[in-house]
Amino acid sequence: MCTSDEVRELALALPETTEKEAWSMPTFRVAGKMFLTLPDDETSMAVRCPKEERGELVLAEPEKFWVADHEASFAWVRVRLAALDDADELRAIVVDSWSQAAPPRLLQAHPDLASPA
Repeated sequence: MCTSDEVRELALALPETTEKEAWSMPTFRVAGKMFLTLPDDETSMAVRCPKEERGELVLAEPEKFWVADHEASFAWVRVRLAALDDADELRAIVVDSWSQAAPPRLLQAHPDLASPA
């Protein structure tokens, strides 16, 4: 089972990532743009996800992914940490979210972290 501590460690290991408290929860940002939040219950995280893709994710794996009502109009998806297969899957989700928020200069400097086009 993946934990919020693992999420925090992975997020903060990414280039130019900072942690900032917002809405009474930890949020993680790259170059000032938020890419991940950890709600109080520590059982899930919210990550960036294009709206076109998140519907497919939720339908394909509803035990892992869902859209919170207050995030429905934004490009975010929730992830149940306990439902993830392993640390590699967690890392892939966190890195993908980071790469969606990272500026081009960081993606160019770290092509191994860039999401496939």
